[in-house]
Amino acid sequence: QVEVKESGGGLVQTGGSLTLSCSASELTFGRYTVGWFRQAPGKGREGLSCISWSGSSKYYADSIKGRFTISRDNAKSTLYLQMNNLEPGDTAMYFCVVERAAYEECRGSWFDSKFVTQGFWGPGTQVTVSS
Repeated sequence: QVEVKESGGGLVQTGGSLTLSCSASELTFGRYTVGWFRQAPGKGREGLSCISWSGSSKYYADSIKGRFTISRDNAKSTLYLQMNNLEPGDTAMYFCVVERAAYEECRGSWFDSKFVTQGFWGPGTQVTVSS
């Protein structure tokens, strides 16, 4: 059974940094494009960033562009999100997702793909940014 789990969340002050990690097991991680979503209280889910199965293409939402960096280590079956210059508006639960179809491309439309919405999701890790 595929298991996805996020870690690295916490409480940080405005301007601070955090690195989120996401591990996936029971699948060949290097075959799948993976990404990050977040959901703030009372708001809908927001697609933040994805990285292709090979790592050759990346996408960032405008809200995080220039502040967050996505990366992956296929040998460790792990996805990362380096978050710098954090703002109170970044406070949310952050989720990692491994899409269900192999070798898909990372692009803006990836976040709405049925292979993502029906993909393998972690339970989330909370990020809280204090002002």
